[in-house]
Formats: sequence, C-alpha cells, structure tokens
Amino acid sequence: MKNLRTPLLCLFAMLFSLCSFAQNEKDPINEQDLNKPKLFSNLPDRIPVSIEKINDLLNAPVGNSTSLKVTESSSFQFDGEVVSKATKYDNRIQSVVIRSTNFNGARFTISRITKEDGTISYTGRIISFQHGDLYELQNLGGQFTLVKKNFYDLVNE
Repeated sequence: MKNLRTPLLCLFAMLFSLCSFAQNEKDPINEQDLNKPKLFSNLPDRIPVSIEKINDLLNAPVGNSTSLKVTESSSFQFDGEVVSKATKYDNRIQSVVIRSTNFNGARFTISRITKEDGTISYTGRIISFQHGDLYELQNLGGQFTLVKKNFYDLVNE
C-alpha cells in the first residue's frame, strides 16, 4: 500500500497557495493631487530678487512682522512674520523662515551660505503644502530670481 500522506500534503500546499494572496494592490499612502489650487497663478513665472532685501530679511529678529517687496519695480510683495531663525557653523549658514499673511499657508525659507573661499550663495523657497505651485530661488546668470515651479516637481510624497 502506498503512503498517501506526502501526495496529499503537496496537494494541500498547492491549493493553499492558490487561495492565498502574496501582494495586495493598494494605492500608495499619498497619491499626487494634481488638482491642488494654484497660489501664485496671477503672478509671473520669474521674479528678480534684490539681494540687499534678502540680507535685511536674514537680519530680522524672530517675531518681527515683515513686508518684503523683492524689488522696487516688481508688484510682488510678501508680508509675514519671522517664525524661525538659525545660525550654524560660526555664521557660515544663516536661515530664516517667514510665515505669510497675504499668501494663505505659504512659508518663505531662505538661507545664506558662506563657503570656505568666501563666496556667498543663497537658497530659498516660497512653498505651501496645500497648493500646487511654489517659487524657488535660483541664480540665473548672476541675478537671483524666484522661479515658479509645480509642487510635485520638487516634492515627492
């Protein structure tokens, strides 16, 4: 008489594997919401920035209300309150965060970095996580400019 235990165990394992699911096809935790409203839709794609104004902003104390008009010729004005300020590595990196009062939910973060050779670079963004657009500070041919971008070009949720 043959031993039926091994073939039955194999048959049971095959049936069990056919009925079980190894992977569930669920949506990612955070899908990109391409229908987010645009916060800066009525503003130009590029806004030149005066470095003197940015330096004044970096020196503002925490809690100070500020009104930043990036250049005298531009109609773009960013009003807000300085909510955070940081200085690191013997003043080689200085950063400030401003919470906007005229652009709902937006934050303007800007940093000044002094390199070993004495050159200074700036980075910054105006971003709101509830909206689909943002501005990023870029150096275009020696002129610092706020360049409009899509939220999901920069942020990957």
